[in-house]
Amino acid sequence: MQHHPVGIIGSGKYVPERILTNRELEQMVETNDEWIVTRTGIRERRIAAAEQATSDLAYEAAVKALEASGLSAEDLDLILVATITPDMFFPSTASLLQARLGAKKAAAFDLSAACTGFIYGLATASSMIATGMYNHVLVVGAECLSRITDYTDRNTCILFGDGAGAVVLGRVPEGRGFKSFELGADGTGGELLKIGGGGSRLPSSQASVADKQHYIYMAGREVFKFAVRIMGGAAEEALRKAGIEKSEIDLLVPHQANIRIIESALNRLELPPEKCMVNLDKYGNISAASIPIALAEAVEQGRVNEGDCIVLVGFGGGLTWGASVLIW
Repeated sequence: MQHHPVGIIGSGKYVPERILTNRELEQMVETNDEWIVTRTGIRERRIAAAEQATSDLAYEAAVKALEASGLSAEDLDLILVATITPDMFFPSTASLLQARLGAKKAAAFDLSAACTGFIYGLATASSMIATGMYNHVLVVGAECLSRITDYTDRNTCILFGDGAGAVVLGRVPEGRGFKSFELGADGTGGELLKIGGGGSRLPSSQASVADKQHYIYMAGREVFKFAVRIMGGAAEEALRKAGIEKSEIDLLVPHQANIRIIESALNRLELPPEKCMVNLDKYGNISAASIPIALAEAVEQGRVNEGDCIVLVGFGGGLTWGASVLIW
Protein backbone atom coordinates (compact mmCIF):
# COMPACT_ATOMS: atom_id res chain seq x y z
CA MET A 1 0.00 0.00 0.00
CA GLN A 2 1.29 3.44 -0.97
CA HIS A 3 2.05 5.65 2.05
CA HIS A 4 2.22 9.39 1.44
CA PRO A 5 3.91 11.86 3.82
CA VAL A 6 1.17 13.71 5.73
CA GLY A 7 1.46 16.98 7.62
CA ILE A 8 -0.35 20.08 8.79
CA ILE A 9 -1.05 22.50 5.95
CA GLY A 10 -3.04 25.09 7.92
CA SER A 11 -3.85 25.92 11.54
CA GLY A 12 -6.19 28.26 13.39
CA LYS A 13 -7.56 28.97 16.85
CA TYR A 14 -10.45 30.71 18.55
CA VAL A 15 -10.98 31.70 22.19
CA PRO A 16 -14.10 33.39 23.55
CA GLU A 17 -13.91 37.06 24.52
CA ARG A 18 -14.85 36.75 28.17
CA ILE A 19 -11.87 36.48 30.52
CA LEU A 20 -12.24 34.90 33.97
CA THR A 21 -9.30 35.99 36.15
CA ASN A 22 -7.95 34.46 39.34
CA ARG A 23 -9.12 37.61 41.16
CA GLU A 24 -12.70 36.90 40.10
CA LEU A 25 -12.38 33.30 41.30
CA GLU A 26 -11.29 34.64 44.70
CA GLN A 27 -14.83 36.06 44.99
CA MET A 28 -16.40 32.68 44.12
CA VAL A 29 -14.41 30.11 46.11
CA GLU A 30 -11.85 30.09 48.89
CA THR A 31 -8.66 30.54 46.88
CA ASN A 32 -6.21 33.26 45.91
CA ASP A 33 -4.25 34.40 42.89
CA GLU A 34 -0.84 33.55 44.32
CA TRP A 35 -1.92 30.01 45.29
CA ILE A 36 -3.33 29.34 41.80
CA VAL A 37 -0.31 30.77 39.96
CA THR A 38 2.33 28.93 42.04
CA ARG A 39 0.55 25.57 41.82
CA THR A 40 -0.75 25.69 38.25
CA GLY A 41 0.74 28.64 36.35
CA ILE A 42 -2.77 29.77 35.36
CA ARG A 43 -3.68 33.48 35.63
CA GLU A 44 -6.89 33.61 33.57
CA ARG A 45 -9.09 31.53 31.34
CA ARG A 46 -11.68 32.18 28.59
CA ILE A 47 -15.39 31.49 29.05
CA ALA A 48 -17.87 30.96 26.20
CA ALA A 49 -20.84 33.32 25.94
CA ALA A 50 -24.23 31.92 26.97
CA GLU A 51 -25.28 31.49 23.33
CA GLN A 52 -22.03 29.76 22.27
CA ALA A 53 -21.71 25.97 22.16
CA THR A 54 -18.69 23.82 21.30
CA SER A 55 -19.56 23.72 17.57
CA ASP A 56 -19.54 27.54 17.47
CA LEU A 57 -16.01 27.68 18.87
CA ALA A 58 -14.97 24.87 16.50
CA TYR A 59 -16.39 26.76 13.53
CA GLU A 60 -14.34 29.90 14.21
CA ALA A 61 -11.10 27.91 14.53
CA ALA A 62 -11.92 25.80 11.46
CA VAL A 63 -12.50 28.86 9.26
CA LYS A 64 -9.04 30.18 10.20
CA ALA A 65 -7.35 26.81 9.59
CA LEU A 66 -9.00 26.49 6.17
CA GLU A 67 -7.94 30.04 5.31
CA ALA A 68 -4.35 29.25 6.27
CA SER A 69 -4.39 26.05 4.19
CA GLY A 70 -5.67 27.80 1.06
CA LEU A 71 -8.48 25.24 0.78
CA SER A 72 -12.25 25.64 0.88
CA ALA A 73 -14.67 23.59 2.98
CA GLU A 74 -15.68 21.74 -0.21
CA ASP A 75 -12.13 20.34 -0.46
CA LEU A 76 -12.49 18.46 2.84
CA ASP A 77 -12.99 14.68 2.82
CA LEU A 78 -13.45 14.30 6.58
CA ILE A 79 -14.11 16.45 9.66
CA LEU A 80 -13.00 15.02 12.98
CA VAL A 81 -13.79 16.85 16.23
CA ALA A 82 -12.07 15.81 19.46
CA THR A 83 -14.23 16.91 22.41
CA ILE A 84 -15.68 15.85 25.76
CA THR A 85 -18.23 18.68 25.65
CA PRO A 86 -20.24 18.02 22.48
CA ASP A 87 -23.21 20.27 21.74
CA MET A 88 -25.39 17.21 22.42
CA PHE A 89 -25.08 13.40 22.53
CA PHE A 90 -25.90 13.22 18.82
CA PRO A 91 -25.68 14.32 16.11
CA SER A 92 -21.95 14.70 16.48
CA THR A 93 -20.40 18.14 16.87
CA ALA A 94 -18.45 17.31 13.69
CA SER A 95 -21.73 16.89 11.78
CA LEU A 96 -23.00 20.25 13.05
CA LEU A 97 -19.69 21.81 12.01
CA GLN A 98 -19.85 20.13 8.59
CA ALA A 99 -23.27 21.71 7.94
CA ARG A 100 -22.17 25.17 9.04
CA LEU A 101 -18.97 25.09 6.99
CA GLY A 102 -20.81 23.75 3.94
CA ALA A 103 -18.32 20.87 3.64
CA LYS A 104 -20.72 18.85 1.49
CA LYS A 105 -18.49 15.90 0.63
CA ALA A 106 -16.91 15.46 4.07
CA ALA A 107 -17.64 12.55 6.37
CA ALA A 108 -17.85 13.64 10.02
CA PHE A 109 -17.46 12.15 13.47
CA ASP A 110 -16.42 13.03 17.03
CA LEU A 111 -13.63 11.42 18.96
CA SER A 112 -13.52 11.13 22.76
CA ALA A 113 -10.12 10.79 24.43
CA ALA A 114 -10.39 13.77 26.79
CA CYS A 115 -7.29 16.00 26.80
CA THR A 116 -5.43 13.55 24.52
CA GLY A 117 -8.23 13.74 21.94
CA PHE A 118 -6.46 16.04 19.50
CA ILE A 119 -3.41 13.76 19.21
CA TYR A 120 -5.65 10.70 18.81
CA GLY A 121 -7.45 12.69 16.08
CA LEU A 122 -4.20 13.53 14.28
CA ALA A 123 -3.15 9.87 14.34
CA THR A 124 -6.52 8.76 12.94
CA ALA A 125 -6.68 11.42 10.23
CA SER A 126 -3.05 11.14 9.12
CA SER A 127 -3.31 7.37 8.68
CA MET A 128 -6.40 7.84 6.48
CA ILE A 129 -4.50 10.27 4.25
CA ALA A 130 -1.30 8.20 4.23
CA THR A 131 -3.16 5.15 2.88
CA GLY A 132 -4.80 7.22 0.14
CA MET A 133 -8.33 6.95 1.57
CA TYR A 134 -8.64 10.75 1.88
CA ASN A 135 -6.75 13.82 0.70
CA HIS A 136 -7.72 16.54 3.19
CA VAL A 137 -8.97 16.18 6.77
CA LEU A 138 -9.96 18.88 9.23
CA VAL A 139 -9.06 17.95 12.82
CA VAL A 140 -10.50 20.16 15.55
CA GLY A 141 -10.05 20.14 19.32
CA ALA A 142 -12.91 22.14 20.86
CA GLU A 143 -14.31 22.42 24.38
CA CYS A 144 -16.78 24.35 26.51
CA LEU A 145 -15.46 23.10 29.83
CA SER A 146 -17.14 25.95 31.71
CA ARG A 147 -20.44 24.08 31.16
CA ILE A 148 -19.21 21.02 33.08
CA THR A 149 -17.20 22.82 35.77
CA ASP A 150 -18.48 23.10 39.33
CA TYR A 151 -17.71 26.69 40.33
CA THR A 152 -18.09 25.79 44.02
CA ASP A 153 -15.26 23.21 43.81
CA ARG A 154 -12.02 25.14 44.33
CA ASN A 155 -9.87 22.17 43.25
CA THR A 156 -11.23 22.06 39.71
CA CYS A 157 -12.86 25.42 38.90
CA ILE A 158 -9.48 27.20 38.83
CA LEU A 159 -8.21 24.95 36.04
CA PHE A 160 -10.57 24.92 33.10
CA GLY A 161 -11.51 27.21 30.22
CA ASP A 162 -13.12 27.22 26.77
CA GLY A 163 -11.75 27.45 23.24
CA ALA A 164 -10.97 25.63 19.99
CA GLY A 165 -7.98 24.89 17.80
CA ALA A 166 -8.04 23.38 14.32
CA VAL A 167 -5.66 22.03 11.70
CA VAL A 168 -6.04 20.89 8.11
CA LEU A 169 -4.06 17.78 7.25
CA GLY A 170 -2.88 16.96 3.75
CA ARG A 171 0.02 15.53 1.79
CA VAL A 172 3.37 17.26 2.23
CA PRO A 173 6.77 16.94 0.52
CA GLU A 174 9.06 13.98 1.29
CA GLY A 175 10.89 14.39 4.59
CA ARG A 176 8.15 16.55 6.07
CA GLY A 177 5.07 15.74 8.12
CA PHE A 178 4.30 13.29 10.91
CA LYS A 179 7.19 10.96 11.72
CA SER A 180 5.62 8.98 14.56
CA PHE A 181 2.71 8.61 16.95
CA GLU A 182 2.64 7.10 20.42
CA LEU A 183 -0.85 6.51 21.82
CA GLY A 184 -1.74 4.81 25.06
CA ALA A 185 -4.47 4.19 27.59
CA ASP A 186 -4.85 2.79 31.10
CA GLY A 187 -8.53 2.31 31.74
CA THR A 188 -7.86 1.20 35.33
CA GLY A 189 -7.39 4.92 36.06
CA GLY A 190 -10.77 5.82 34.59
CA GLU A 191 -12.25 6.70 37.99
CA LEU A 192 -9.62 9.39 38.61
CA LEU A 193 -10.94 11.87 36.06
CA LYS A 194 -14.53 11.64 34.89
CA ILE A 195 -18.08 12.89 34.61
CA GLY A 196 -20.17 10.12 36.15
CA GLY A 197 -23.68 11.30 35.23
CA GLY A 198 -25.62 11.52 32.00
CA GLY A 199 -24.59 8.28 30.31
CA SER A 200 -26.16 4.82 30.25
CA ARG A 201 -24.55 3.86 33.57
CA LEU A 202 -26.05 6.78 35.47
CA PRO A 203 -28.74 8.44 33.34
CA SER A 204 -29.67 12.05 34.03
CA SER A 205 -32.15 12.39 36.88
CA GLN A 206 -33.01 14.87 39.60
CA ALA A 207 -30.83 12.80 41.94
CA SER A 208 -27.81 12.79 39.60
CA VAL A 209 -28.08 16.56 39.17
CA ALA A 210 -28.46 17.16 42.93
CA ASP A 211 -25.42 14.93 43.50
CA LYS A 212 -23.34 17.04 41.05
CA GLN A 213 -22.65 13.97 38.91
CA HIS A 214 -22.66 16.08 35.74
CA TYR A 215 -19.54 18.05 36.64
CA ILE A 216 -15.88 17.15 36.19
CA TYR A 217 -14.54 15.02 39.02
CA MET A 218 -10.76 14.82 39.36
CA ALA A 219 -8.52 13.10 41.89
CA GLY A 220 -5.93 15.84 41.48
CA ARG A 221 -2.92 14.33 43.22
CA GLU A 222 -3.16 10.96 41.43
CA VAL A 223 -3.70 12.58 38.02
CA PHE A 224 -0.72 14.88 38.65
CA LYS A 225 1.55 11.93 39.45
CA PHE A 226 0.37 10.05 36.37
CA ALA A 227 0.91 13.13 34.16
CA VAL A 228 4.43 13.79 35.41
CA ARG A 229 5.37 10.20 34.65
CA ILE A 230 3.66 9.88 31.28
CA MET A 231 4.35 13.23 29.55
CA GLY A 232 8.10 12.81 29.24
CA GLY A 233 7.82 9.06 28.66
CA ALA A 234 5.34 9.36 25.78
CA ALA A 235 7.44 12.06 24.11
CA GLU A 236 10.59 9.92 24.45
CA GLU A 237 8.82 6.91 22.91
CA ALA A 238 7.56 9.00 19.96
CA LEU A 239 11.11 10.30 19.41
CA ARG A 240 12.49 6.75 19.53
CA LYS A 241 9.96 5.60 16.92
CA ALA A 242 10.87 8.56 14.69
CA GLY A 243 14.62 7.96 15.09
CA ILE A 244 15.10 11.52 16.32
CA GLU A 245 17.20 12.69 19.28
CA LYS A 246 15.97 14.97 22.10
CA SER A 247 18.58 17.50 21.06
CA GLU A 248 16.93 17.83 17.63
CA ILE A 249 13.61 19.14 19.05
CA ASP A 250 12.93 22.73 17.96
CA LEU A 251 9.62 23.14 19.80
CA LEU A 252 7.68 21.14 22.37
CA VAL A 253 3.91 21.77 22.35
CA PRO A 254 2.53 20.08 25.47
CA HIS A 255 -1.00 19.80 26.79
CA GLN A 256 -1.54 22.96 28.87
CA ALA A 257 -2.68 21.50 32.19
CA ASN A 258 -0.19 22.61 34.80
CA ILE A 259 3.15 24.44 34.61
CA ARG A 260 4.80 21.96 36.98
CA ILE A 261 3.86 19.03 34.74
CA ILE A 262 5.27 20.88 31.72
CA GLU A 263 8.50 21.68 33.61
CA SER A 264 8.96 18.02 34.54
CA ALA A 265 8.62 17.06 30.84
CA LEU A 266 11.20 19.71 29.88
CA ASN A 267 13.61 18.33 32.45
CA ARG A 268 13.21 14.79 31.20
CA LEU A 269 13.67 15.86 27.58
CA GLU A 270 16.63 18.10 28.57
CA LEU A 271 15.03 21.11 26.85
CA PRO A 272 15.38 24.79 27.79
CA PRO A 273 12.11 26.69 28.49
CA GLU A 274 12.46 28.71 25.28
CA LYS A 275 11.93 25.49 23.28
CA CYS A 276 8.48 25.02 24.83
CA MET A 277 5.17 26.64 23.89
CA VAL A 278 3.32 27.69 27.05
CA ASN A 279 0.08 29.67 27.06
CA LEU A 280 -1.79 28.14 29.99
CA ASP A 281 -1.33 31.37 31.97
CA LYS A 282 -3.85 32.96 29.54
CA TYR A 283 -6.21 30.07 28.85
CA GLY A 284 -5.93 27.41 31.55
CA ASN A 285 -6.65 23.78 30.65
CA ILE A 286 -8.95 23.49 27.59
CA SER A 287 -8.75 19.70 27.32
CA ALA A 288 -8.67 18.59 23.65
CA ALA A 289 -8.32 22.22 22.50
CA SER A 290 -5.14 22.97 24.49
CA ILE A 291 -2.57 21.53 22.08
CA PRO A 292 -4.08 22.85 18.82
CA ILE A 293 -4.55 26.34 20.31
CA ALA A 294 -0.94 26.35 21.54
CA LEU A 295 0.28 25.12 18.15
CA ALA A 296 -1.73 27.71 16.22
CA GLU A 297 -0.45 30.43 18.55
CA ALA A 298 3.15 29.28 18.08
CA VAL A 299 2.66 29.51 14.30
CA GLU A 300 1.13 33.01 14.67
CA GLN A 301 4.11 34.11 16.78
CA GLY A 302 6.61 32.91 14.17
CA ARG A 303 7.98 30.21 16.47
CA VAL A 304 7.44 27.47 13.88
CA ASN A 305 9.54 27.41 10.72
CA GLU A 306 9.75 25.04 7.78
CA GLY A 307 11.88 22.00 8.63
CA ASP A 308 11.45 22.43 12.40
CA CYS A 309 11.05 19.33 14.56
CA ILE A 310 7.88 19.74 16.64
CA VAL A 311 6.85 17.37 19.43
CA LEU A 312 3.20 17.34 20.54
CA VAL A 313 2.41 15.55 23.80
CA GLY A 314 -0.65 15.24 26.03
CA PHE A 315 -2.45 13.17 28.65
CA GLY A 316 -6.03 13.05 29.83
CA GLY A 317 -9.02 11.18 31.19
CA GLY A 318 -9.28 7.53 30.29
CA LEU A 319 -6.56 7.64 31.43
CA THR A 320 -5.02 8.32 28.02
CA TRP A 321 -1.81 9.73 26.63
CA GLY A 322 -0.37 10.55 23.23
CA ALA A 323 2.63 12.09 21.52
CA SER A 324 3.66 12.87 17.97
CA VAL A 325 6.83 13.96 16.22
CA LEU A 326 6.29 16.26 13.26
CA ILE A 327 8.68 17.90 10.78
CA TRP A 328 6.99 21.17 9.82
